[in-house]
Amino acid sequence: MKESKIEKALKNKVEEMGGMALKFVSPGMAGVPDRIVLIPKGRVVFIELKAPGKKLRPLQLKRKLQLELLGFKVYIIDSLQGIDGFVREVFQ
Repeated sequence: MKESKIEKALKNKVEEMGGMALKFVSPGMAGVPDRIVLIPKGRVVFIELKAPGKKLRPLQLKRKLQLELLGFKVYIIDSLQGIDGFVREVFQ
């Protein structure tokens, strides 16, 4: 399964749950997660999407750790099942 299919499914599911999954592009800072997810009641998480079995590149891992040190949750999703688990966890 392609990463783009997982990304589209994530966007649709988040919107269905009342949130927003915004594409994250940060000029001048490579390696940021693919999506910023805005969840009702003012919660924000980041998501890095991967094709099944793919791993984070070193720079992506560095950005993940930087965001986590600031107190943000960063999810790695590489499957449609991963979307379901993410939704169960954050849309409680």
